[in-house]
Amino acid sequence: MLDAMTSTFGALFRVTTFGESHGGGVGAVIDGCPPRLALGEADLQADLDRRRPGQSALTTQRDESDRAEILSGVFGGYTTGTPIAVLVRNTDADTGAYEHLRDVYRPSHADFTYDAKYGFRNWAGGGRASARETVGRVAAGAVARKLLADAAGVEVLGWVQAVHDIDAAVDEAAVSRAEVEAGPTRCPDPDAAVAMAAAIEQARRDGDSLGGVVQAVARAVPAGLGEPVFHKLEADLAGALLSLPAAKGFEIGSGFAGTRLTGLAHNDPFEADGGRVRTAANRSGGVQGGISNGADIAVRVAFKPTATVAGQQRTVTRAGDPTTLAARGRHDPCVLPRAVPMVEAMVLLVLADHWLRQRAVDVLPPLPERP
Repeated sequence: MLDAMTSTFGALFRVTTFGESHGGGVGAVIDGCPPRLALGEADLQADLDRRRPGQSALTTQRDESDRAEILSGVFGGYTTGTPIAVLVRNTDADTGAYEHLRDVYRPSHADFTYDAKYGFRNWAGGGRASARETVGRVAAGAVARKLLADAAGVEVLGWVQAVHDIDAAVDEAAVSRAEVEAGPTRCPDPDAAVAMAAAIEQARRDGDSLGGVVQAVARAVPAGLGEPVFHKLEADLAGALLSLPAAKGFEIGSGFAGTRLTGLAHNDPFEADGGRVRTAANRSGGVQGGISNGADIAVRVAFKPTATVAGQQRTVTRAGDPTTLAARGRHDPCVLPRAVPMVEAMVLLVLADHWLRQRAVDVLPPLPERP
């Protein structure tokens, strides 16, 4: 059956986001979170602070504190099992700053395609197409983070792996949040971070923008998560991560580089570790046959250069008349630093949903040992 709820994500851990870039506010309703989980607004705020605008000279200077308000679903510091509604009010919205775009299509934005789909569009900052919509995702992801950490010890950590042609050298098995958060680029390689910051600043001065890659790792994910055949774990991760604004590519494990290996070179051998089965390598990225195998889940997401740039570009009006456009206003010259908590959030939402699905499967005792 076609699911017409295009702003709702998940099967058991269901999230509906709402709000526009320059409306009254943005947020999410989370349905399916188990009861008795210790949760407060501070648990959400940590991730929202990492996503919010104006946090460094490398990001848009829109001034939003992004303070989370939990409106329902939490009582006495614990989830009740009923829907959790989270609201973040917009305090620095400025519809008038976009008046000049009322009848002009910005290149590589959703202006034309929203018009083509709905015959109408919100021209103030892109409406739902704006990355401001991800506030709700990040808030919901923070709830999923708390659930997975408390119930299963799962940790999800992302970082900026590349900006333009600058690649970082990162040990994904050892990288820590402290290293990621040490600088505004969120790149844990200090030398690459300096080069990335300089490149982003230069792009801003040139009226241009840069893209790159965010990498994330999910640690301590239990084996058995994933729903073959159409909701394989990597398939749901790909769909979730490619739903992020400006996301254009997804890889898991060896990704496209794995095509350069033979089967013998690419396969992950199994070994016993104190009676526990594990893989000796992780070219599969923690997923085999669409199901988690207990190894770290390693994903990468490619983000295009920010579409809003100050340089002159050719475009047309809604009437089809040619014109030129040099965008004005506040924007990120590179989305990568603020995309890190967004990537983490979507990985967390997928894992929380599949963790709950697996709990629904594990209702009978294991089969007896064979004689």
